Amino acid sequence: MDEPDTPESPARGTTPPFADLNDRQREAVEHGLATGGAGPLLVIAGAGSGKTKTLASRVARLVQAGADPNRILLLTFSRRAAGEMAQRVGRVLHRVLGQATTQAPPTFPWAGTFHGVGARLLRDYADRIGLAPNFTILDRADAEDLMGMQRQALGLADKVERFPLKGSCLAIYSRVVNSQQRLDQVLQQSYPWCFGALLELKQLFKAYAEAKHQQHVLDYDDLLLFWSHMAADAAIAADLGQRFDHVLVDEYQDTNKLQAAILRALKPTGRNLTVVGDDAQAIYSFRAAEVRNILDFPAQFDPPARIVTLEQNYRSTQPILAVSNAVIALAKDRHAKDLWSDKASSERPRLVALKDEAAQANWVADDVLRKREEGIKLTRQAVLFRTASHSAPLELELTRRNIPFKKFGGLKFLESTHVKDVLSVLRWAQNPRGRLAGFRVSQLLPGFGPASARRLLDAIEAQPDPLAALKAFKAPPAAAGEWSTLCALLMDLAANSEWPSDLERVVEWYQPHLERLHDDAPVRLADLDQICRIAQGYGNRERFLTELTLDPPNASSDESGVPSLDDDYLILSTIHSAKGQEWQSVHVLNVVDGCIPSDMSTGTSEQIEEERRLLYVAMTRAKQHLALLTPQRYYIRQQHRTGDAHVYATPSRFIPGRVARMFEQVVPAMAASHGLPASTEPQIDVGAKVRGMWD
Repeated sequence: MDEPDTPESPARGTTPPFADLNDRQREAVEHGLATGGAGPLLVIAGAGSGKTKTLASRVARLVQAGADPNRILLLTFSRRAAGEMAQRVGRVLHRVLGQATTQAPPTFPWAGTFHGVGARLLRDYADRIGLAPNFTILDRADAEDLMGMQRQALGLADKVERFPLKGSCLAIYSRVVNSQQRLDQVLQQSYPWCFGALLELKQLFKAYAEAKHQQHVLDYDDLLLFWSHMAADAAIAADLGQRFDHVLVDEYQDTNKLQAAILRALKPTGRNLTVVGDDAQAIYSFRAAEVRNILDFPAQFDPPARIVTLEQNYRSTQPILAVSNAVIALAKDRHAKDLWSDKASSERPRLVALKDEAAQANWVADDVLRKREEGIKLTRQAVLFRTASHSAPLELELTRRNIPFKKFGGLKFLESTHVKDVLSVLRWAQNPRGRLAGFRVSQLLPGFGPASARRLLDAIEAQPDPLAALKAFKAPPAAAGEWSTLCALLMDLAANSEWPSDLERVVEWYQPHLERLHDDAPVRLADLDQICRIAQGYGNRERFLTELTLDPPNASSDESGVPSLDDDYLILSTIHSAKGQEWQSVHVLNVVDGCIPSDMSTGTSEQIEEERRLLYVAMTRAKQHLALLTPQRYYIRQQHRTGDAHVYATPSRFIPGRVARMFEQVVPAMAASHGLPASTEPQIDVGAKVRGMWD
């Protein structure tokens, strides 16, 4: 929940109802109640402005004014959020209505997610829409398996050309449903490598829909799709609309086109419809969320929806809000607002220029420990980044310094499957008798199964010269060509180590296997770019493998677990996973072009604007301290691997000069990133020595 530390509500009976609301919050809460009916209301709730408190208070005020809780539809984006919202409404009602605290608050049976409410309504109307009343709902894994069965039955798995795997097929299907775009549009925009399979995908999706119908099952996306089609019928839509006197929607900026269409069908005039959100925090287009829903909401009704903007921020200091406002003010299309706070501070956010990502990791670790000594626990500090792989150098630095951390929004770097694959090739070349590495690597080859892998490893174990056994091994016919290439690579790596080009050669060998095995290969390839960059900081292959093995990560889920069983730990998080959270101190990594905005998200102006909003979300997580890091050199992957693999980065386009001047500019001594003492005096006059060569 995006809820800041707001002042505590006064005790019951000491102040008038809702007296703890500010003027704009109260305006939203009271909308339409004086006239006995409310037109559509859009509440633009800026970051940290008490959005949840305002929405809960409006629901409570409606009940106080006589609304039936059983006829209030409250839509959120998680069951947890719906439960918390209902509990909060109950607490507000206890206080406002003066009820005894032992009396149970009213229940809100129609508080839930879009999908949860949709499932209930489809069950109620099943006989009117040709749906079996006893339908069951597939979870994601079951839906993938059913898609895979149809893929197999149609012979698409046997095509000579690569065809999307079942997970990718389901993702494409889901995108088409939720974005309400044609399949060809989705493929062109989001899955261009699959465009050649357009006709086969249409055939597959038809078979998938038929199979679900025959088996009386719906998948997750069907809950919205069927609801939308059901609501498109005028008679059913009228009946649905009459079931709910009031409809309220949280996080409206995260709705997709299908959800917006459902709301318009429920309340076509907008009467008693309230939506709450912040267009500046619309960052989920990859889930088919449509920012135009909230931007265009007022004009969808006649008369237009009323807009109430919440601008008082209860989270951050004014200097943090000033720079955040300046960043989002450059957006091309937005609902205007200017966040402000009564939390004054003389400390400005810092814009820190560093030599490279190694220096960045070192500086962040130093600053985190310094703030810990100043009394800010590690759990009250966060390091945010655009992409999970951006934290790789920092993770290694934190591990080296024994600073515990939790990571949200991605696997721990060294536990990623593709990174482990590449490291296993190096380990096998370093130690040809290593069974674990050999067992993993050999099975990367098509046609090379567990039985063949065991036969290979037994042969190596039985011979005094493992490399000779490797060379003499007869691979399965289906894997013969690939085995020959791998064997040559291993032999060469074992005989001649040239670091770090060894790792670069392994990545080049692995890339076609990565693309064959994983449909999200471009994202995974970025992780391998990171490991190549990290490798340049080690003198040789043995040291690299040893130091990465000494303290391996101890978890591999999207939440990495409790490191070292410590009760305090630093938070590492992608910006997407950080939305709705807040910390005393926030560091944002790699605020340079190519990272923020991501070079994968600059193809359209819409993508660039979402990247701007991502930075804004990251900045507005900070309560007291904010630092944006701008490494001056950044590693990139090059096709032919000649010359320097780094480029000089420029600060993010979202921090132009006039915005940058609002920050405290920090330029640490470059020597510090190499472990040398910073000094204002030259330690050696190299220029004099060079000139003296000619005396």
